Amino acid sequence: MLRIENLNKSYGQRKVLQNLNLHIDSGEIYGLLGANGAGKTTTINIICNLLKADSGNIKINNQAVSEVTKKIIGIAPQENLLYKTLSCEENLKFFADIYGLDRQTRQRQIKHTLRAVNLLDRAKSPVETLSGGMQRRLNIAVALVHQPKLVILDEPTTGLDIEARYEIWELIRQLKNQGITILLTTHLLDEAERLCDRIGIMRNGRILAEGSLPKLRALIPAKEIITVQTTQEQQAIARAQKYGFIHRRYGNELAFWLSEQLELKEILARFEGIAIDSIARQPIRLEHIYLELTQNN
Repeated sequence: MLRIENLNKSYGQRKVLQNLNLHIDSGEIYGLLGANGAGKTTTINIICNLLKADSGNIKINNQAVSEVTKKIIGIAPQENLLYKTLSCEENLKFFADIYGLDRQTRQRQIKHTLRAVNLLDRAKSPVETLSGGMQRRLNIAVALVHQPKLVILDEPTTGLDIEARYEIWELIRQLKNQGITILLTTHLLDEAERLCDRIGIMRNGRILAEGSLPKLRALIPAKEIITVQTTQEQQAIARAQKYGFIHRRYGNELAFWLSEQLELKEILARFEGIAIDSIARQPIRLEHIYLELTQNN
Protein backbone atom coordinates (compact mmCIF):
# COMPACT_ATOMS: atom_id res chain seq x y z
CA MET A 1 0.00 0.00 0.00
CA LEU A 2 2.79 2.44 0.91
CA ARG A 3 6.37 2.17 -0.27
CA ILE A 4 9.05 4.74 0.54
CA GLU A 5 12.52 4.38 -0.98
CA ASN A 6 15.63 6.42 -0.18
CA LEU A 7 13.71 9.47 0.95
CA ASN A 8 15.75 12.55 1.85
CA LYS A 9 14.74 15.92 3.19
CA SER A 10 16.83 18.73 4.63
CA TYR A 11 16.09 22.16 6.02
CA GLY A 12 19.22 24.12 5.30
CA GLN A 13 22.11 22.17 6.81
CA ARG A 14 19.84 20.05 8.99
CA LYS A 15 19.11 16.62 7.56
CA VAL A 16 15.64 15.57 8.67
CA LEU A 17 15.26 12.42 6.56
CA GLN A 18 18.28 10.39 5.52
CA ASN A 19 17.69 7.64 2.94
CA LEU A 20 14.47 6.63 4.67
CA ASN A 21 13.07 3.29 3.53
CA LEU A 22 9.68 2.06 4.67
CA HIS A 23 6.90 -0.12 3.34
CA ILE A 24 3.45 -0.86 4.67
CA ASP A 25 1.38 -3.77 3.38
CA SER A 26 -2.32 -3.47 2.60
CA GLY A 27 -4.54 -4.08 5.58
CA GLU A 28 -1.87 -3.87 8.26
CA ILE A 29 -1.37 -1.52 11.18
CA TYR A 30 2.16 -0.15 11.09
CA GLY A 31 3.45 1.71 14.13
CA LEU A 32 6.02 4.44 13.51
CA LEU A 33 7.86 5.27 16.73
CA GLY A 34 10.43 7.93 17.43
CA ALA A 35 11.19 10.87 19.67
CA ASN A 36 10.20 14.40 18.70
CA GLY A 37 12.52 15.44 15.88
CA ALA A 38 13.01 11.91 14.56
CA GLY A 39 11.36 12.85 11.25
CA LYS A 40 7.87 11.37 11.66
CA THR A 41 5.94 14.57 10.93
CA THR A 42 8.07 15.40 7.91
CA THR A 43 7.48 11.89 6.57
CA ILE A 44 3.71 12.24 7.02
CA ASN A 45 3.68 15.63 5.31
CA ILE A 46 5.51 14.20 2.31
CA ILE A 47 3.16 11.21 2.14
CA CYS A 48 0.21 13.63 2.13
CA ASN A 49 1.81 15.73 -0.62
CA LEU A 50 2.02 18.73 1.68
CA LEU A 51 5.79 18.84 1.45
CA LYS A 52 8.24 17.92 -1.29
CA ALA A 53 11.14 15.56 -0.64
CA ASP A 54 14.62 16.49 -1.83
CA SER A 55 15.03 13.05 -3.35
CA GLY A 56 13.61 9.55 -3.17
CA ASN A 57 10.38 7.89 -4.18
CA ILE A 58 7.00 7.31 -2.57
CA LYS A 59 4.20 5.20 -4.01
CA ILE A 60 0.75 4.84 -2.50
CA ASN A 61 -1.35 2.03 -3.90
CA ASN A 62 1.22 1.81 -6.73
CA GLN A 63 0.79 5.50 -7.61
CA ALA A 64 3.38 8.22 -7.20
CA VAL A 65 2.44 10.85 -4.62
CA SER A 66 0.35 13.57 -6.24
CA GLU A 67 -2.93 15.45 -5.88
CA VAL A 68 -4.62 12.21 -6.96
CA THR A 69 -3.19 10.18 -4.08
CA LYS A 70 -4.47 12.75 -1.57
CA LYS A 71 -7.94 11.29 -2.15
CA ILE A 72 -6.92 7.80 -1.06
CA ILE A 73 -5.35 9.05 2.19
CA GLY A 74 -7.16 10.04 5.36
CA ILE A 75 -5.32 11.76 8.18
CA ALA A 76 -6.31 12.34 11.79
CA PRO A 77 -3.65 14.72 13.16
CA GLN A 78 -2.75 15.05 16.81
CA GLU A 79 -4.63 18.35 16.98
CA ASN A 80 -8.31 17.81 16.21
CA LEU A 81 -9.49 19.13 12.84
CA LEU A 82 -12.85 20.11 14.23
CA TYR A 83 -15.02 23.20 14.36
CA LYS A 84 -16.26 23.33 17.93
CA THR A 85 -19.51 25.21 17.28
CA LEU A 86 -20.59 22.93 14.42
CA SER A 87 -22.31 19.62 14.98
CA CYS A 88 -20.69 16.26 14.25
CA GLU A 89 -22.77 15.99 11.09
CA GLU A 90 -21.85 19.51 9.94
CA ASN A 91 -18.15 18.87 10.50
CA LEU A 92 -18.25 15.74 8.35
CA LYS A 93 -20.26 17.53 5.67
CA PHE A 94 -17.61 20.25 5.50
CA PHE A 95 -14.79 17.76 4.95
CA ALA A 96 -16.85 15.58 2.59
CA ASP A 97 -17.36 18.68 0.43
CA ILE A 98 -13.60 19.31 0.41
CA TYR A 99 -13.07 15.79 -0.92
CA GLY A 100 -15.68 16.39 -3.61
CA LEU A 101 -18.27 13.82 -2.55
CA ASP A 102 -21.59 14.25 -4.35
CA ARG A 103 -24.71 14.89 -2.27
CA GLN A 104 -25.97 11.31 -2.23
CA THR A 105 -22.57 9.82 -1.44
CA ARG A 106 -21.94 12.49 1.17
CA GLN A 107 -25.16 11.78 3.07
CA ARG A 108 -24.50 8.04 2.98
CA GLN A 109 -20.91 8.40 4.13
CA ILE A 110 -21.70 10.81 6.96
CA LYS A 111 -24.20 8.36 8.40
CA HIS A 112 -21.93 5.36 7.81
CA THR A 113 -18.89 7.05 9.33
CA LEU A 114 -20.71 8.34 12.41
CA ARG A 115 -22.02 4.83 12.99
CA ALA A 116 -18.49 3.42 12.57
CA VAL A 117 -17.13 5.68 15.33
CA ASN A 118 -20.21 5.14 17.52
CA LEU A 119 -21.41 8.75 17.30
CA LEU A 120 -24.55 8.39 15.21
CA ASP A 121 -26.71 9.32 18.21
CA ARG A 122 -24.68 12.55 18.58
CA ALA A 123 -24.95 13.60 14.92
CA LYS A 124 -26.67 16.89 15.79
CA SER A 125 -24.55 17.63 18.86
CA PRO A 126 -22.07 20.53 18.70
CA VAL A 127 -18.49 19.35 19.03
CA GLU A 128 -17.99 21.51 22.10
CA THR A 129 -20.51 19.36 23.99
CA LEU A 130 -18.58 16.13 23.35
CA SER A 131 -16.11 14.48 25.71
CA GLY A 132 -12.43 14.35 24.79
CA GLY A 133 -12.74 10.73 23.69
CA MET A 134 -15.75 11.50 21.50
CA GLN A 135 -13.90 14.37 19.86
CA ARG A 136 -10.98 12.09 19.06
CA ARG A 137 -13.37 9.57 17.52
CA LEU A 138 -14.94 12.32 15.45
CA ASN A 139 -11.47 13.46 14.40
CA ILE A 140 -10.87 9.94 13.08
CA ALA A 141 -14.28 10.06 11.36
CA VAL A 142 -13.08 13.12 9.44
CA ALA A 143 -10.21 10.98 8.13
CA LEU A 144 -12.64 8.25 7.06
CA VAL A 145 -15.51 10.14 5.48
CA HIS A 146 -14.15 9.89 1.90
CA GLN A 147 -13.39 6.14 2.17
CA PRO A 148 -9.58 6.28 2.03
CA LYS A 149 -7.40 3.20 1.53
CA LEU A 150 -4.65 4.47 3.86
CA VAL A 151 -5.39 6.21 7.17
CA ILE A 152 -2.73 8.05 9.13
CA LEU A 153 -3.41 8.35 12.86
CA ASP A 154 -1.00 10.75 14.53
CA GLU A 155 -0.98 10.25 18.32
CA PRO A 156 -4.69 9.30 18.35
CA THR A 157 -4.99 8.80 22.12
CA THR A 158 -2.78 11.59 23.45
CA GLY A 159 -4.32 13.20 26.52
CA LEU A 160 -7.18 10.72 26.86
CA ASP A 161 -8.14 8.82 29.97
CA ILE A 162 -7.84 5.04 29.95
CA GLU A 163 -11.53 4.41 29.15
CA ALA A 164 -11.44 6.70 26.10
CA ARG A 165 -8.12 5.18 25.05
CA TYR A 166 -9.66 1.70 25.03
CA GLU A 167 -12.51 3.01 22.86
CA ILE A 168 -10.04 4.38 20.30
CA TRP A 169 -8.07 1.12 20.32
CA GLU A 170 -11.22 -0.86 19.60
CA LEU A 171 -12.10 1.52 16.77
CA ILE A 172 -8.64 1.08 15.25
CA ARG A 173 -9.03 -2.71 15.38
CA GLN A 174 -12.39 -2.41 13.64
CA LEU A 175 -10.83 -0.31 10.87
CA LYS A 176 -8.19 -2.99 10.34
CA ASN A 177 -10.92 -5.65 10.16
CA GLN A 178 -12.50 -3.59 7.36
CA GLY A 179 -9.26 -3.87 5.38
CA ILE A 180 -8.08 -0.29 5.93
CA THR A 181 -4.33 0.19 6.07
CA ILE A 182 -3.21 2.25 9.06
CA LEU A 183 -0.03 4.18 9.77
CA LEU A 184 0.00 4.90 13.49
CA THR A 185 2.39 7.23 15.27
CA THR A 186 2.41 7.10 19.05
CA HIS A 187 4.57 7.79 22.08
CA LEU A 188 2.61 5.17 24.03
CA LEU A 189 4.62 2.01 23.57
CA ASP A 190 1.96 -0.23 25.08
CA GLU A 191 -0.41 1.15 22.42
CA ALA A 192 1.97 0.02 19.68
CA GLU A 193 2.40 -3.37 21.36
CA ARG A 194 -1.35 -3.94 21.48
CA LEU A 195 -2.31 -2.70 18.03
CA CYS A 196 0.49 -2.96 15.50
CA ASP A 197 1.29 -5.81 13.15
CA ARG A 198 4.73 -4.31 12.54
CA ILE A 199 6.64 -1.51 14.18
CA GLY A 200 9.34 0.78 12.85
CA ILE A 201 11.66 2.61 15.24
CA MET A 202 12.91 5.88 13.81
CA ARG A 203 15.81 8.10 14.81
CA ASN A 204 17.56 10.94 12.99
CA GLY A 205 15.51 10.42 9.86
CA ARG A 206 16.21 6.70 9.51
CA ILE A 207 14.47 3.48 10.42
CA LEU A 208 16.77 1.77 12.92
CA ALA A 209 14.78 -1.45 13.01
CA GLU A 210 11.36 -2.72 12.01
CA GLY A 211 9.29 -5.84 12.21
CA SER A 212 6.77 -7.68 14.32
CA LEU A 213 7.17 -7.54 18.08
CA PRO A 214 8.69 -11.07 18.20
CA LYS A 215 11.19 -10.06 15.52
CA LEU A 216 12.15 -6.91 17.43
CA ARG A 217 12.48 -8.88 20.68
CA ALA A 218 15.13 -10.99 18.98
CA LEU A 219 17.34 -7.87 18.89
CA ILE A 220 17.72 -8.05 22.67
CA PRO A 221 20.05 -10.93 23.73
CA ALA A 222 17.98 -11.91 26.74
CA LYS A 223 15.19 -14.26 27.71
CA GLU A 224 13.85 -12.01 30.44
CA ILE A 225 14.74 -8.89 32.42
CA ILE A 226 14.95 -8.47 36.17
CA THR A 227 14.96 -5.17 38.03
CA VAL A 228 16.73 -5.04 41.37
CA GLN A 229 16.59 -2.68 44.32
CA THR A 230 19.73 -2.78 46.44
CA THR A 231 21.96 -0.47 48.45
CA GLN A 232 24.97 -2.33 47.01
CA GLU A 233 24.53 -1.58 43.34
CA GLN A 234 28.18 -1.79 42.32
CA GLN A 235 28.57 -5.17 44.00
CA ALA A 236 25.37 -6.37 42.29
CA ILE A 237 26.64 -5.21 38.90
CA ALA A 238 30.01 -6.91 39.42
CA ARG A 239 28.29 -10.14 40.46
CA ALA A 240 25.93 -9.98 37.46
CA GLN A 241 28.85 -9.52 35.09
CA LYS A 242 30.44 -12.64 36.53
CA TYR A 243 27.41 -14.60 35.33
CA GLY A 244 27.21 -12.84 31.98
CA PHE A 245 24.22 -10.68 32.84
CA ILE A 246 24.13 -7.37 30.94
CA HIS A 247 23.11 -4.44 33.12
CA ARG A 248 21.04 -1.44 32.08
CA ARG A 249 19.33 1.46 33.81
CA TYR A 250 15.71 2.29 33.04
CA GLY A 251 15.13 5.59 34.78
CA ASN A 252 16.24 5.00 38.36
CA GLU A 253 15.83 1.22 38.09
CA LEU A 254 18.80 -1.13 37.88
CA ALA A 255 18.03 -3.95 35.46
CA PHE A 256 19.81 -7.08 34.31
CA TRP A 257 19.30 -9.03 31.10
CA LEU A 258 19.18 -12.77 31.73
CA SER A 259 20.36 -14.96 28.86
CA GLU A 260 18.24 -17.80 30.20
CA GLN A 261 15.12 -18.05 32.31
CA LEU A 262 15.98 -19.01 35.86
CA GLU A 263 13.92 -19.97 38.85
CA LEU A 264 13.68 -17.21 41.44
CA LYS A 265 15.77 -19.18 43.90
CA GLU A 266 18.48 -19.52 41.23
CA ILE A 267 18.46 -15.76 40.65
CA LEU A 268 18.74 -15.09 44.37
CA ALA A 269 21.59 -17.57 44.61
CA ARG A 270 23.52 -15.56 42.00
CA PHE A 271 23.36 -12.53 44.30
CA GLU A 272 24.04 -14.37 47.57
CA GLY A 273 25.79 -12.12 50.07
CA ILE A 274 24.47 -8.91 48.50
CA ALA A 275 21.67 -7.02 50.25
CA ILE A 276 18.78 -7.27 47.79
CA ASP A 277 15.64 -5.39 48.84
CA SER A 278 13.50 -6.58 45.94
CA ILE A 279 13.62 -8.33 42.58
CA ALA A 280 10.98 -7.99 39.87
CA ARG A 281 10.83 -10.16 36.76
CA GLN A 282 9.40 -8.98 33.46
CA PRO A 283 9.37 -10.04 29.82
CA ILE A 284 11.20 -8.07 27.17
CA ARG A 285 8.88 -5.23 26.25
CA LEU A 286 8.86 -2.73 23.44
CA GLU A 287 10.13 -0.03 25.80
CA HIS A 288 13.34 -2.03 26.39
CA ILE A 289 13.86 -2.51 22.65
CA TYR A 290 13.10 1.13 21.89
CA LEU A 291 15.51 2.46 24.51
CA GLU A 292 18.27 0.11 23.45
CA LEU A 293 18.03 1.12 19.80
CA THR A 294 17.55 4.85 20.27
CA GLN A 295 20.14 5.32 23.02
CA ASN A 296 22.86 3.16 21.53
CA ASN A 297 22.65 4.01 17.80
